Amino acid sequence: MKADQVIVVGSLSQDIVVSTPRLPVKGETIRGSNFGMFAGGKGNNQAMAAGRAGAKVAMVGRVGSDSFGEMLIQTLKKNNVDASHMVQDKDAGTGIAMITVDSDGDNSIIIAQRANLNLCDSDIEKAESVMSQSKILLMQLEVPTEADTCAAKLARKHGTFVALNPAPAPVDGKLPEELLENVDVIIPNQTEAELMTGIKVVDEKSALVAAEELKKLGPKNIIITLGELGALLVEEGKPPLMISSYKVNAIDTTAAGDAFCGALAAAYAGGESLANAVKFGCAAGALATTRMGAEPSLPTKDEIEKLVLTSTTK
Repeated sequence: MKADQVIVVGSLSQDIVVSTPRLPVKGETIRGSNFGMFAGGKGNNQAMAAGRAGAKVAMVGRVGSDSFGEMLIQTLKKNNVDASHMVQDKDAGTGIAMITVDSDGDNSIIIAQRANLNLCDSDIEKAESVMSQSKILLMQLEVPTEADTCAAKLARKHGTFVALNPAPAPVDGKLPEELLENVDVIIPNQTEAELMTGIKVVDEKSALVAAEELKKLGPKNIIITLGELGALLVEEGKPPLMISSYKVNAIDTTAAGDAFCGALAAAYAGGESLANAVKFGCAAGALATTRMGAEPSLPTKDEIEKLVLTSTTK
């Protein structure tokens, strides 16, 4: 019997965040205000989000043998994430993300992947025991697709549900068939869905069209996140379901998508249906926009449940 556990295979980075009145244009220098350094990387964020949302979580990834890498490992542990399958790379430094956030809470991000690019099949295979015991595998695209493919195939071998957040989506929108055919649910945002299907996603109607195209690629279940509108769930054998988000005062959208994915995985691992897991994820994503930075913005299970019970949806 599967444990109520999430295993995350993905990236980790040290986030360097600066606030500005607006995002600079090409060649422009503008003054920033608030500055902070936070634990980040989509894999790391989603693992911490799942841990804070109440799940038992294990993380598989690579950081450098440097102070940033050690800090990230310690941060995982503080967020109830098993870091025993983490690798400290002796040849590459810890990943870095440089994030600029404007007064509306929108951001632009530059990443240097570094050690994340060295995650390999052997790193995944060493975690097979925890993979076999986990109810859900959660992945993104900030590590080599070969590593994601290996993880998806290994999870499928053990009957572990496979979730892929295709972020950042390839510029050409294409992913290996061997990866997609081993994915149970794919979770793109509007931009990622458009890159993968060629369909501009702006609302529920266009998201439905994009979801049908995504199903043709392999995954039988589709979740397209639509920012403040919420998320569309197209689940195998069931009618499409549009799930609204929650009203909050957004100041920084950094890691909102990661909060959504991590909380969704936690709820699913805990026995919730995909529909209820999406509702839980929407609440977590909304809460994440109310605080600056990635790691500080990830909400706890109590905070998510309180919002679901007391707040109105958009």
